[in-house]
Amino acid sequence: MNALDLFLNTFINSFKFWDHIDSNGNAVAGDPSAWFQWVILTFMVIGMAIVIERFYYVYVRSNINAGKFMERIRQHVQSNNIKEAIALAEQSKEKALPYIVLRGLKRADTSKEFRDIQNAVDEATLEVIPRLTNRTGYLVMIASASTLLGLAGTIFGLIIAFGAVGGTAIPAAQKSQYLAQGISAAMGTTMMGLFSAIPLTVLVVLIQAKTQSIIDEIDEHTVKLINLLTGYKPVIN
Repeated sequence: MNALDLFLNTFINSFKFWDHIDSNGNAVAGDPSAWFQWVILTFMVIGMAIVIERFYYVYVRSNINAGKFMERIRQHVQSNNIKEAIALAEQSKEKALPYIVLRGLKRADTSKEFRDIQNAVDEATLEVIPRLTNRTGYLVMIASASTLLGLAGTIFGLIIAFGAVGGTAIPAAQKSQYLAQGISAAMGTTMMGLFSAIPLTVLVVLIQAKTQSIIDEIDEHTVKLINLLTGYKPVIN
């Protein structure tokens, strides 16, 4: 058995809290840290499910070439063809920016008042932003909790190991077994905690970066849209 096989075998066995027979036919006691492993694994599965859903939402469903889209909207508005602009926005209304633009265009089709259009855009923005940031905070919590659970498992394993070394009531023949179990528990839970926390931490940063990029585009282009629809031209000193 090479080092990789030994690692995989030990790591897999760290999930077995029940007594079992190994590949060589030897009886092996259940790992005392297995409960930590299963809890961390559960957190990891939940976290990855949220990651997949959030990646789809911000990178696929809400993503659009904002510059190209708004240029086409601008052309229709400047041609005094609000209906065509509305029809264009309708085609992509499931995406974040077009949804907000559509609400502003529909209000502009009935009112040219600056405040009316701004209120429509602000209202739509307040609907969209929570959808973009929804559940992302849970990923940060899950990554942190995975690390802390791994640390708790490490302390748990070290308590077993040191208890075995210093325990006077433990037979000498069993001390090495408890010591090995304690160290294995400490290292296994640390590894599992990192396996969960590291990818989740990286992925949540990517999701947050894309989310912020979409929000920045919304902030920029909605202001330009309101000015375009109302004919307001900002003073440049």
